[in-house]
Amino acid sequence: MLKKTKIRHSEYYNMQDKYDQLYSSSLNGNNFYKLMDIIGSEENIRLAYRNIKTNKGSKTAGVDGLTIKDIWLLNDIQIIREVRKRLRRYQPQAVKRVYIPKEGSDSMRPLGIPTIWDRLVQQCILQALEPICEAKFHNHSYGFRPNRNAHHALSRMVSLINIGRQHYCVDIDIKGFFDNVNHGKLLKQLWTLGIRDKPLLCVVSKILKSEIEGEGIPRKGTPQGGILSPLLSNIVLNELDWWVSNQWETYKPKNCKNPIGFRSYARQYTNLKAGFIVRYADDFKIMCKTYQDAQRYFHATIDFLNKRLGLEINKRKSKVVNLKKNASTFLGFKVKLVQQNKAKYGFVAKSSMSDKAVVKAKQILKSRIKEIQKHPIPESVLKFNLTLIGIQNYYKYATKIYIDLTKINYTLLKSMKSRLKSNGEIIRFDSTPKKFQARAKGIKPNSKVYSVCHTPLLPVTGIHHKNPWNFSQNICSYTKLGRAKIHRNLKTIPKEVLYQVMTGYSKNRSIEYNDNRISKYIAQYGRCYVTNEVIGIDRVHCHHEVPLKNGGSDKYTNLVIVDKYIHHLIHMTNEKKIRASLLLLKLKSKQLDKLNNLRIKAGNEPIIL
Repeated sequence: MLKKTKIRHSEYYNMQDKYDQLYSSSLNGNNFYKLMDIIGSEENIRLAYRNIKTNKGSKTAGVDGLTIKDIWLLNDIQIIREVRKRLRRYQPQAVKRVYIPKEGSDSMRPLGIPTIWDRLVQQCILQALEPICEAKFHNHSYGFRPNRNAHHALSRMVSLINIGRQHYCVDIDIKGFFDNVNHGKLLKQLWTLGIRDKPLLCVVSKILKSEIEGEGIPRKGTPQGGILSPLLSNIVLNELDWWVSNQWETYKPKNCKNPIGFRSYARQYTNLKAGFIVRYADDFKIMCKTYQDAQRYFHATIDFLNKRLGLEINKRKSKVVNLKKNASTFLGFKVKLVQQNKAKYGFVAKSSMSDKAVVKAKQILKSRIKEIQKHPIPESVLKFNLTLIGIQNYYKYATKIYIDLTKINYTLLKSMKSRLKSNGEIIRFDSTPKKFQARAKGIKPNSKVYSVCHTPLLPVTGIHHKNPWNFSQNICSYTKLGRAKIHRNLKTIPKEVLYQVMTGYSKNRSIEYNDNRISKYIAQYGRCYVTNEVIGIDRVHCHHEVPLKNGGSDKYTNLVIVDKYIHHLIHMTNEKKIRASLLLLKLKSKQLDKLNNLRIKAGNEPIIL
């Protein structure tokens, strides 16, 4: 059964119940006035550190040049004190401006990288705001939300086409959405969602107005790259979701118990426009049955975005698409209606990689082949294979994936032939390792693949189409029933024991040590590494395999949970005391081997019976 990382972390720090309460209160329409108490709580701050330390972005420096590595040597009290001090009188540091290539374009996308301390503050706020907002978000918003992904959005669009017969698509492209968010409007939307804590709204306002290095203080926009920005962008467009939805999907007429039954009446006798929204971040589609409804939504939505949200659209990319005649591009996929067996199926949605996605895949894989030519080592081949697996796994939900990958493969074969002729060799697919063959599906045994340094390159076409699944609306990270589908609670370790381990941290050790100590305790199921017996809570010790004085670190891989008496024995050098401890513990030969292994790493002589 799946165990979601962030939910597991919330359990480690005893915050899951608190987040569940926030979600439940938000569902009931309650307002929130003292959120800063939760945001600045010891457990929430320690959890925030836990959640950001494994992010790739935590290793990217802000304007102050600091990364996560510069603060993990501080102890928990120092981290908590610093975050609370910043929250009391919050004044964010400047945001570092970085430009990255924009997908499918020659232009560059601006990113704003906050300092590591500002990221930690933003993560603390995010953890408290997310359950409140999740209760208010629309069911068919899929971007930057827990448990949801792009394939759920694609599946929803395809379902509306195939089952709902919504054959007209309203395509609207928002011009520079992240750079044009109205700050005042966003703060009002937070207030409307029930977030009435004025000190918190003040902090969010200051985050939005963080100075951008070399550009000054922005008057609008949320910087891409900030931890809080994805949630804030969803809050802005949540108003659009519900406006479209309340036009038809969730419209509840007076004195009508069944809105679905009302729809057939509404089509004939009312002026309502029928349509369904599917959104992923700032990319959204409104699916309609008729051209007239699609046209009405098209003009009404442009007007709503402009007047209510202060956003402009890209007129060149915005249009109404008849899916029987033309394709609509969504999240890197191209979707079009194709006529199949007239009597049985009629028109059915077919999907493929978008033209930009095909071009980009070719460019990336070609660059990986160039790297193999420059550095013909197994690591370069592995990099190619991992990149290919990423492309295959994302686009395997396209019905025409094999055709698209065949086109890409045809281009790459020429590149491979010219660039790998001196360093590579051609081998039969069935002569490759079985683990390799298991990764490539549908490839004939006598097919040929390239190999460099006895490391084969995965075949580009080695993937089968997979039907995307609609998101189950019962799944939720903030209810017990919702978590049951995605997560199994930590039943092997009693909750009160886990709480004692969490609260019984060492105040003189680094936050990295205390955090990894909890992880190690969970990973060993509360058992001693040497004896494999459950340790009493008062005897849980965390041992550095390589001592700090000998160059060891507080990293997870260098820690091990042992019984207090075993820990004493690892460091013991007095022969008489060692013999007395051995008589008491009565270790078996395998246990003694484990003990000696730890003693040798600690710089002590092994015990010989």
